[in-house]
Amino acid sequence: MALCWLLIHIFLLTSSSSLAHNDFFTSIGHMTDLLFTEKDLVSSLKDYIRAEESKLEQVRRWADRLDVLSAAATQDPEGFLGHPVNAFKLMKRLNTEWGELESLVLTDMSDGFISNLTIKRQHFPNDDDQTGAAKALMRLLDTYQLDTNTISTGALPGSSSSQRSALTVDDCYDLGKVAYSEADYYHTELWMVQALRQLDEGEASNAVDAVTILDYLSYSVYQQGALERALAFTRRLLALDPTHLRAKGNLKYFEYQLDKQKADEEGGGRQRSETRGRPADYLPERKKYEQLCRGEGLRMTPRRQSRLFCRYHDNNRHPKYVIGPVKQEDEWDRPRIVRYHDIVSDAEIEKVKELAKPKLRRATISNPVTGVLETAHYRISKSAWLGAFEHPVVDRINQRVQDVTGLDVTTAEELQVANYGVGGQYEPHFDFGRMSDVQAGGATVFTDVGAAIWPKKGTAVFWFNLFPSGEGDYRTRHAACPVLVGNKWVSNKWIHERGQEFRRRCDLHEGTD
Repeated sequence: MALCWLLIHIFLLTSSSSLAHNDFFTSIGHMTDLLFTEKDLVSSLKDYIRAEESKLEQVRRWADRLDVLSAAATQDPEGFLGHPVNAFKLMKRLNTEWGELESLVLTDMSDGFISNLTIKRQHFPNDDDQTGAAKALMRLLDTYQLDTNTISTGALPGSSSSQRSALTVDDCYDLGKVAYSEADYYHTELWMVQALRQLDEGEASNAVDAVTILDYLSYSVYQQGALERALAFTRRLLALDPTHLRAKGNLKYFEYQLDKQKADEEGGGRQRSETRGRPADYLPERKKYEQLCRGEGLRMTPRRQSRLFCRYHDNNRHPKYVIGPVKQEDEWDRPRIVRYHDIVSDAEIEKVKELAKPKLRRATISNPVTGVLETAHYRISKSAWLGAFEHPVVDRINQRVQDVTGLDVTTAEELQVANYGVGGQYEPHFDFGRMSDVQAGGATVFTDVGAAIWPKKGTAVFWFNLFPSGEGDYRTRHAACPVLVGNKWVSNKWIHERGQEFRRRCDLHEGTD
């Protein structure tokens, strides 16, 4: 069992046919027939050229657009992908749009390009990646109480103008379809309404029209109990397409249900309540978790706040820190959470990230029933483990942990490095661990006591998971909030109970700090 842990904010006209020899030269009449045949061939050839030119123009526009985008994005890849809309659109481009381009040029472009693209597509994101990025946008929308227009325009809190990228009608429609496939009619409605709004404002679409969007909308609001709105959307759909069979059937059904509902109300029956709203949360503490992520719901009194201090810390006159003590700041009192400033340098941070990147794998959790390690929708990050032998920087960080905390790291786990993707989070749990500043979001929150610890590059946050008696401190239940804008790298060090017998002596009383 972990005794304590350290949270370090180091924070892509050929056909063969033959005509039987019919002595055409012997008859002008036959030759005139050939003229008209040739004229037809020339006309077909021009159609072919126009079609090829149109394809090449599409490819040229695509290449020019991506050239500009790639030039800007590759100057600061992590900053660019720190904006969730950019990350979603990258997933969509590589999973869907590059495949469409391949189909467009498959028979007309050079074999070298096709071979290159085909080979590279083996390593492109798949449908699951695109769906995951879509769900991340919905998670950010809920957690930070954003509206779809804010996300669609890319104007997220904390984002810079150079980062911002807008969602198209097609993008919003795709997000709505992802929600629909999960029977999440609340988010289906939000994103289909946004797609319809952008379409009504004159934005062009290559893949969807108002009729299709209204079809999704009428059904999704009906599923949430909003009969009058479902009827209104259905009527608007039929005004655009009076022959739409499903809509005509829905119109009669919705009208019947609405008349029945009104009759029940007039007869003294109970009015049917609408069920619109977010889907039921599977964790009872979800509301508190999201409030803390937004910086709301902190429950420390002014008296308690006045007892928190900043100080120079030498860890009982440790030889390394007598002359140059570290800066220690109280973040919370019960349980005691402290932050050490300037604990790792920028050069060390970059080296740790360099060592970890080749090893990053999807973070897993232990199944409480089977004990098998598996991925989970509530833990969205990739992690790697670094041993002290791998580089002197890792060894130095481990030693620094020991010197600052006064605990023995001989029995501690290896240094874990984690990187959160778009909307990456880890929902409330015990025994978690934190490397970089983020522009918005990404806090570590303690749902039991109401504490929120915000990421700051180069700092380390430390607390004990166990009381001195060895009993677990349930006040340390915590969660990693989804990153709204930015790129979050964290490094965790779990220091085990074993080996600390003479450094943090056991207390005879349970539940005391």
